[in-house]
Amino acid sequence: MKLLLKTTIDKLGKRGEVVRVANGYGRNYLIPQGFAVEPTSDNLLRLESEKQKYEAQMLAEKGEFEELAAKLSAVSCTVTAKADENGHLYGSVSEAMIAEAFAGDGIELDPKTVVMPEEHIKELGVYEISVKLHPEVSATTKVWVVEEN
Repeated sequence: MKLLLKTTIDKLGKRGEVVRVANGYGRNYLIPQGFAVEPTSDNLLRLESEKQKYEAQMLAEKGEFEELAAKLSAVSCTVTAKADENGHLYGSVSEAMIAEAFAGDGIELDPKTVVMPEEHIKELGVYEISVKLHPEVSATTKVWVVEEN
């Protein structure tokens, strides 16, 4: 089944592309969720006009995210967690905990934008974390994981 994407979907395609997907995936997920439509001439024209508005909006957002990326690169955050005497955590540090630590410093992040180096952090130390703010903008920041007293 061929569909016209209304939004960018990771590992499938970008907004405005015509992609081939399985019939069930298209009918049961992409179309009902509003992510795709059938590639008719009317839909192509409508999407083209929406695409111009979308690109202008993305350009404005990109500037804001570049400022945030510069700010993130200049700061670090500290996450406290319980650990044993060898430095192994009794749990793990997740994306949500990192976003919450930055929120305490006045930087609002969506936990979905935080990209962990491996799975979750399970030991004390300093870690470089990547934050993907925009499809074209990402930042690298440091996270200090220290023992809770």
